[in-house]
Amino acid sequence: MKHLRKRDKHNKLTLVDIQAPDFSERYPSLNWDDLNARIHGLKEDGTLITGLDVTHQAWKAVGVGWLYAPLRWPVIRFFADALYNVFAKHRYTISFLLTGKKRECARCVPGEKHDK
Repeated sequence: MKHLRKRDKHNKLTLVDIQAPDFSERYPSLNWDDLNARIHGLKEDGTLITGLDVTHQAWKAVGVGWLYAPLRWPVIRFFADALYNVFAKHRYTISFLLTGKKRECARCVPGEKHDK
């Protein structure tokens, strides 16, 4: 997200941290577990998108969507989405294996449902 924020020179994106203490108060109609399971995005026209569609649209908004466009091509899309689902489900473990740092969030235990 840091890289995306850096490229967003014209403030085309609004990034919301679902880990923020006041998140549930600010967005009471959104289900935290659903949001934590995979990335979500809301397009200007109100369309809700998830997964790699969000990734592609976000990078497209900051001028480098072409990097992620192949992930949306029909044949590649099928496999990319399947891999994304595995990554999203295990991202905290993958992150730990790559960085050696554990997630400091009590709500972020994969597979557990939460009240928030």
